Amino acid sequence: MRLALVICLSAAGLLASACASTPNGDVATYDTLRLAREECRSQGKDLVLRPDGNERRMSGYECKGR
Repeated sequence: MRLALVICLSAAGLLASACASTPNGDVATYDTLRLAREECRSQGKDLVLRPDGNERRMSGYECKGR
């Protein structure tokens, strides 16, 4: 259980710096969306596309309460 928490928190840290540290920049890939979805679920929220968001960019998504 603690290992899962550590993994989730590590993923959160990676997501926070994803735009600056990955060669993909702001590109929404399968892996970055999966990590973001897991992070949102750990907060009890869902990852959703913003009304004016671009589905190909990570900046087009947000965590929203259920």
